[in-house]
Amino acid sequence: MNSIAHVAGFRERYPQVELELVANENIIDLIERRTDLAFRIGSLKDSNLHARYFGKSPLHVVASPEYLNRYGAPRVPEDLLKHQVLGFTDAPHLNRWPLSSAVTLRPTLHCSSGETMRQLCLAGQGFALLSEFMIMQDLKSGRLIKVLEQATVSPNEREPVHAVYYRNTTLASRITAFLDYMSDRISLSMEDL
Repeated sequence: MNSIAHVAGFRERYPQVELELVANENIIDLIERRTDLAFRIGSLKDSNLHARYFGKSPLHVVASPEYLNRYGAPRVPEDLLKHQVLGFTDAPHLNRWPLSSAVTLRPTLHCSSGETMRQLCLAGQGFALLSEFMIMQDLKSGRLIKVLEQATVSPNEREPVHAVYYRNTTLASRITAFLDYMSDRISLSMEDL
């Protein structure tokens, strides 16, 4: 579900529509931020929002081949306690990994965005728990390797992907166009996971 990969095609088809893209790991108030639409990953809790379901994106514990060659792969979730673990600074709930064992991980390196975490993981800085939509190409190319596949609980509440917008507003044609365009492409991408 890499929406960024589809922005160029949307802009080519709808050159008159202005876009502003903001990445944020925390849930933002759409009205306060004057935001038309947000992609949310995980269970939805706000009933004031309309939501369009795009699919689910499984979570994977991953590391770079370099990290695994140097430090080895964990065989059970408890082994992660002996490794470098990447975590989120401003979203501590994302540091609770859905593993079959109740392991409390303490990140040794914190970052503020999923993309920064992905880059750190690619650079061999430790293990990360990332959504498949973010790392699909890295997995296919071998730049990241999945570990503890049998110990990662799926489905879980962090896998659903939705586009959300406020109920009480008439949906502008530019938002509808963006939703429809992305829905066609992202849903297809999600089926390839």
